[in-house]
Amino acid sequence: MTTSFDLATGVRLGASVIGSEQEPLLQAEGFLADPAGLRDIAAAQAFQPAFGPTGGYPGLRAALPDAYIQAVVNVLVRPLAEAFSLGSVRPLHAQGAFSLVTLPPANLKPAQRVPHVDSVNPMQFAILHYLCDEAAGGTAFYRHRATGFELLSQARLAAYDAVRATEGAPAGYVDDGAPWFERTARVTARWNRLVVYRSCVLHSGTVPSPEMLSSDPRRGRLTANVFLTLAPSGPTIA
Repeated sequence: MTTSFDLATGVRLGASVIGSEQEPLLQAEGFLADPAGLRDIAAAQAFQPAFGPTGGYPGLRAALPDAYIQAVVNVLVRPLAEAFSLGSVRPLHAQGAFSLVTLPPANLKPAQRVPHVDSVNPMQFAILHYLCDEAAGGTAFYRHRATGFELLSQARLAAYDAVRATEGAPAGYVDDGAPWFERTARVTARWNRLVVYRSCVLHSGTVPSPEMLSSDPRRGRLTANVFLTLAPSGPTIA
């Protein structure tokens, strides 16, 4: 199965900031010219569980076409460099997957019931492309109340982990984050909407209607996720 990964005509990336730490957030509506074609590719994939005994992504994942990853990276490197004041950068590494949230709330491990970061590397960025609609929920961003941290770095990690070890995890999927976290911003899922944020920002997917979760990519909470690591411009590394 083949499809075009061209951008929609006239698509624009908007930039805003979230939280008291003023982290940039990029967002585009109607991102891809043929999002239905991308969903068709997902529907033909063999999805596998992405979680383990202690946590992980609360659902299924499948391979994302390399051509899609490359197209998204090519489009976003320059806007990312401008929005995050990175100077001259180049892609160092990119990987991605189709993702489907499927776990019932009762099956979630503690780590899946609180906000998280994907990395503490400030040069890694999460690119999230919604292939579902508003009913699927969205993505929210949080402040850890006890430390005030909205993003985690290597320098902050030990202090954060020490405090979190004394705290718990609410039942079910993350909502407003109470009592240990405070929600600072929220992006609603929307068909063909794309958002980009730094992977070290505390965040969580929101699932307001778990009874609607499905393992069918055409009906479920389907996203295309890419993690892009940038580096200062220089010789290309394979």
